[in-house]
This record gives sequence, structure tokens and C-alpha cells, in this order.
Amino acid sequence: MTEQSTLFETMTQEAASDGRLAQLFELKNQHGMRAVFMDIGATWLSCKVPVKGKLREVLLGQSTMAGFKKQASYMGVTVGRYANRIADGQFKIDGTKYQVDTNQAGNTLHGGTEGFDKRRWSVVKETTNSIEFSLISPDGDQGFPGELTVFVTYQLTDDNQIVISYNGQTTKSTPVNLTNHAYFNLLGADTEHLSLDHILSVNANEYVPTTDVGIPKGAWKKVKDTNFDFTDPKVISQDFMLDKDQDSAKGYDHSFVLDKACAKGECAASLTSPDSLVTMHVVTTKPAMQLYTGNWLAGTPNRIDGEYQDYSGVALETQFLPDAPNHPEWPQPSTILSPSDTYQHETRYQFIV
Repeated sequence: MTEQSTLFETMTQEAASDGRLAQLFELKNQHGMRAVFMDIGATWLSCKVPVKGKLREVLLGQSTMAGFKKQASYMGVTVGRYANRIADGQFKIDGTKYQVDTNQAGNTLHGGTEGFDKRRWSVVKETTNSIEFSLISPDGDQGFPGELTVFVTYQLTDDNQIVISYNGQTTKSTPVNLTNHAYFNLLGADTEHLSLDHILSVNANEYVPTTDVGIPKGAWKKVKDTNFDFTDPKVISQDFMLDKDQDSAKGYDHSFVLDKACAKGECAASLTSPDSLVTMHVVTTKPAMQLYTGNWLAGTPNRIDGEYQDYSGVALETQFLPDAPNHPEWPQPSTILSPSDTYQHETRYQFIV
């Protein structure tokens, strides 16, 4: 680990919910890029990219445990067992009906009230450029079947990539959908700048319309000739809040069905800062990505004794589609992990400066 930043001191002045101090880990590459991770929530706490000789913080987050406990926006955490929403917290596996914890508008969001983001993860292995966390989720955790053992590894490469690798096994068939809920502001996460002036492209020809509480409704829609068309790069604000599908969400909070070429290594999304000095490419093995423009961030503690505003950052959550366990008809990989299989996925965030 390199020299500890002030974040190591401020985040450990107060104990986490389990009464013990958090553990933080810093990775650094040959270009001076730095990333900090924490065992509580297997959280990506900080990401500083060298831009014109200065380090620019591009990840929203908190600097104290009090702020981290207060935030309800899942900033930088590992989300599970099931990222996004499950309608009514219900699903069936092999004819057996399950009811899991509901925590938002009668639905399950990001795994329930005590999701993986609230847990202390074990540290498996630390190297100069990687940190691996693990978590055992017991059978019946939040109502989900099977004992699930998961591993999350963060790696910082010398070409400025944060590589997040997920691995998991279960004792009973269960839905699994892990993601990182990072919010990005490539102009500077600790500034007053909002994220809507970023330029975004998404390699997807379809998106998933939702109800006013974020549950998929009806058929997937083609993005062509809609305000959800990011197949060519455009400023996020260009078509912002111009249709009913955005109204109830107060912006974009929708899943995009990624082009099948993405699973073979094609770029899933690109985000560029308004000053054009930083571009982030997202590559993932996941079949979908939730675009969330931080529509409800107001009041969330920031790092500098203040609060974020709505739209302070944008999340690009690589995942399975919301409520997919209840939609076996969708032409997507199954979200049900069986004891004979291994959950294995990877997402890469590469920063070009």
C-alpha cells in the first residue's frame, strides 16, 4: 500500500455499524492514478486520475463513516444479492415461490434492507495493484435461498483501468446480480459541477420502459427516434426530461440492453468530461447497463462537509435487467445461479486522459 491519504484518517475516526473500524486499501499505478477501497460494502471510495499534472477525483463519495452511514445512494458499494429491482420482492425457482425483503415502494431494491452494501467483507488477498474481498451470505439471507459465497476483486492496471471481477457459488439455486454502484463526475466529483453536461454514448439499441417505481412494463423499446438514443455520443442534458418515461424517475434511471458484441469485448459505454480532458470507457460481460443520472442525490453527504445536489454524478451500473427472475421469456442469460455453476463476470472502467 502506498502512503495513506487523509481519507484513511477521516474514514476511521468512527466505528462502522459492527462496532469496528473500517479497513481501507489504496492502489496506485505507474502513472500516479490512485484508487481507494473499503471493506465495508466492498466499496470503491475514491478514484483519482492524473489530468495535466494534477490528480482529479472522478468518483462521488464520502470521507467519514458518519457520512457513509447517512448516504442512501449506494455510492461506490458492491450491490447484491440482486442489483436493481425485483417486483413485490417475489420470484419462483423450479415452482417454489420466494418472498424476499422489500425496501422501496413494495419492491426489493439492491438486495433488500440489509444488502451486501451494508456488510463487512473479508479481505482475501492484497497485492500492490489489487484487493480481493469475500462475503458469505447465509441461506435465507433477506429471504434469498442458498448459502452464497461471493468474491469481488478490484485491480488497477497501468493503462488506467479499474477492473472489477465477480465470482460466486451457491448451495441452492438463487438469483444473483452483482454490480458496483459508482457515481462518476469526470470534471471533478468534489466540485459544484453537475454531470448532465457530460457526453455519453451507450452501445444499445433497446431500453426497458418502467413503471413509476422502476419496475419493467411491456416490451423493450427501440432507442431509435427516442430520447434514449445514445448510440451516437451526445450531451446527457440534450434530451433530458423530454418524455413520460423520464418524468417519474426525474431523469434517466433505466436499463439498456447492451449490444451482444459487448460481451465479446466491445465498448458498452463511453463518458467524456465537459472539458474533454477525461474519457471513461466501460467494458463488461454483463448483458445490460442501468443509466442513472443521480436524480435523487440532493442531501447526500459529500467529502467536503457539504452535500451533493441532484445530478452531481452519473452511474453506469453493469448488470442483469431489473426484475429479470420474473421474465424468463426475455432473450437474456438466466439470472438464476445453480449449485453446479459459478457466477463469473467482469467490468472494466478505463480512464483516457
